[in-house]
Amino acid sequence: MNQHNKCSQLRELLTSPQLEFIMEAHNGISASIVQEAGFKGIWASGLAVSAQYGVRDNNEASWTQVVEMLEFMSDVTQIPILLDGDTGYGNFNNMRRLVRKLEQRGIAGVCIEDKLFPKTNSFINGSRQPLADIDEFCGKIQAGKDSQTDANFCIIARVEAFIAGWDLAEAIRRAEAYHAAGADAILIHSKLSRPEQILSFAKEWANRCPLVIVPTKYYSTPTDVFRQAGISLVIWANQMIRAAVASMQAIAHEVQTSETLINIEDHIVPVKEIFRLQGADELLEAEKRYLSNGVHHTHVIALAATRGEEFHGLTLDKPKVMLPIGGKPLLRHLVDKFKKLSINDITVVGGYKAETIDIPDIKLIQNPNYATTGELASLACAQPSFNDDMLVLYGDLLFRSYILRDLLHCPGEIVAVVDSAMNNPSVSGSPDYAYCSAPDELSLFGQDVNLLHICKTTSNSETQAHGRWIGMLRFRTQGRKWLEAALSELQTQDDFNTMSLADACNYLIKQGKPIKVLYIRGHWLDINSLDDLDLAFQLQK
Repeated sequence: MNQHNKCSQLRELLTSPQLEFIMEAHNGISASIVQEAGFKGIWASGLAVSAQYGVRDNNEASWTQVVEMLEFMSDVTQIPILLDGDTGYGNFNNMRRLVRKLEQRGIAGVCIEDKLFPKTNSFINGSRQPLADIDEFCGKIQAGKDSQTDANFCIIARVEAFIAGWDLAEAIRRAEAYHAAGADAILIHSKLSRPEQILSFAKEWANRCPLVIVPTKYYSTPTDVFRQAGISLVIWANQMIRAAVASMQAIAHEVQTSETLINIEDHIVPVKEIFRLQGADELLEAEKRYLSNGVHHTHVIALAATRGEEFHGLTLDKPKVMLPIGGKPLLRHLVDKFKKLSINDITVVGGYKAETIDIPDIKLIQNPNYATTGELASLACAQPSFNDDMLVLYGDLLFRSYILRDLLHCPGEIVAVVDSAMNNPSVSGSPDYAYCSAPDELSLFGQDVNLLHICKTTSNSETQAHGRWIGMLRFRTQGRKWLEAALSELQTQDDFNTMSLADACNYLIKQGKPIKVLYIRGHWLDINSLDDLDLAFQLQK
């Protein structure tokens, strides 16, 4: 909703034939709450805005700070905001600039009071506060009206005569002058606990223009009294900030005294309510719209179902991926690599002692048949988590960050990472030898090379392996479809439960699906032995 409509809404509230109400707010979240409660408008209270900054209501918060807060409030709401503009923050020239800045931020109106700058709150020694010269204040109103670009922007003149100890005649005299100067409404203020001053003024005023009141002190007055008096708008001026302070004081005292959150969690909103008020869901929807056009969230599927029997007693109560390296589980090191590159959607397929995998920020699923099945069966368990941009890798893999970064920028619907350093002494276990369409040229970056075959042994023929596949694959949209089709076809074969990721790669290649190769030269390790744990500690430094 644009600023023009907000100005029109405020004017309609002021000229409505029935009594209308607006509620105080002092920041974005309180403004959202006021709107959700059903109020038709918001009072941006000077007292409340100052309080949320932690300063006094004496113009200690600059007008630019106030306007900055108003911008946040306006951005999250569709109802009009009326600013408590104190004295206009200076003379007529300050007033002109204020009105222009308020209109730019979608604020519907401003209320200014006939006191001197810097102002003091009306309820602090009000009778000692001098009032502004009538002619000077009228000039300020005229300057504001001349500066507005929207005809419906409202300037309300607040009469402080009763606060300063003057009589009804002075209050009427001032209100008439302000109305003649162009004020769209008059706010008559009183510090008495009974409404007699307000009612006397309303009777004498006789609806010459809309009349606004702030019943902070005479709050016990029945609302029908205001209706019968012909009041146009009631401002509930500071209840939101006072309620917030009372709640925060009680909560802070309770937690400090009890040293626990148990006693208060059921009495405060859950964090998800804060997310809701902040519009977190809208951001998620926007990400789906705007980040899906050429940019995808990369998902990870890490296979971590095996015990790692080669580690003997170290894995009696935990899987291999939970073995500590430098005081941190192996899987935690892997997850941290992804998070450094803002890859946060991580699925881990567990099996042996899966209940001990307590790494935060992952989605853990289980292969219930891990003891009798292989890697492809574990991957099939994760099929609901497949994505159009995903990494599939062994959960016991460690590598330098640049390998992952380069993989994310490597073209191809399926990409396999191959280490061309065949004599890498840090690689243990049974290697997956990779045969490719061309060797690593070393001096070239971004070679266009296809994977031809993966096997556990080197060939005795003239064709030699070009490197070792490290157990890491990347799939994009079409590659994902190829993989899903291959899984569906392979699951019909009798030996599916014994198949590995390498078997899937070989199957895809036989089907004519290209798998591109990203060559690296060392800087990775799969954890297969006790010696590997020591090497892993060095790799993570």
